[in-house]
Amino acid sequence: MSKRKVIVTIAPTGGMARKSQNPHLPTQPEEIAEDVVRCCNAGASVAAIHARRPDDGATCNADIYRDINTRIRAAGCDIVINNSTGGGVHGDMVRELQGGRWEIAWEERIKGMEAGAEMCTLDATTLNLSFGGREILMDTPLSRARELAVGMKARGIKPEWEVFAHTHILQDVTTLIEEDHDATPHFINLVMNVHRNFQNAMPFSPRYLQQMVDVLPTNSIFCVSGIGPSQLEANVAALLLGGHARVGLEDNLYYRQGELATNVQLTERIVRLIRELDMEPATPEEARQIMGLQRGSSPLPAFAPAAMTQAA
Repeated sequence: MSKRKVIVTIAPTGGMARKSQNPHLPTQPEEIAEDVVRCCNAGASVAAIHARRPDDGATCNADIYRDINTRIRAAGCDIVINNSTGGGVHGDMVRELQGGRWEIAWEERIKGMEAGAEMCTLDATTLNLSFGGREILMDTPLSRARELAVGMKARGIKPEWEVFAHTHILQDVTTLIEEDHDATPHFINLVMNVHRNFQNAMPFSPRYLQQMVDVLPTNSIFCVSGIGPSQLEANVAALLLGGHARVGLEDNLYYRQGELATNVQLTERIVRLIRELDMEPATPEEARQIMGLQRGSSPLPAFAPAAMTQAA
């Protein structure tokens, strides 16, 4: 019997942390692309990419995304590229509202679809975030979530549904899937343990994870973003439930308590654990097959397979 193949997503940057928190955090296109290639060689098959401005502020600028994506392909790396439409909590992504509150700018978020990625994150969620003394609204009513879903389908982009609680799965995600905005299988990222900064998000525990898995739509596959110290435990729990893995400095800046991590270290560790559980990390092509991605749908430069070697 062949071993179960596990998709390993590397999330190298995110839209929140700064280099001052971890100097290994890649923020510029060359840094991000180089880290993604190294992680792919270590066993990652999907890259969940956020873009940053030259001053490290968060952005969904399509030109910066395209620069990152093209550099990855130019290095001969066939990893599945997933660009964020969530953005971040600083830089281009936030604007001040009346009354001293802030908002993640919708018109900036939708730019993330325009850089030729095979996948994009789709946050069908409305959340209030607390960062740096600011309350920041991520306002995604069903109409906006539908706009993202329709836009992705028109561009041949597979959505990665990003959810923070049971209600996000049972309400807008299920509604949009039932409206036929996403072909099966549906790839859903369960974000857990941001409840101190994201209102109505779920803390991580194996019990809460099981509850979220139990309400996934039919024909779904999933991974878990275990934020901070829950990353390792959440990934192991996800693997035991038949899910896939996600690691990276977007979700967790530390390898262990008091020791800052690199993206490659986090990738290598989860790959070792996958193999210890008698599974195998999926190659990028195997990940495409698992997720039902159509080859050739991306307008990015063609992949040069001779330049790429998958870690043994």
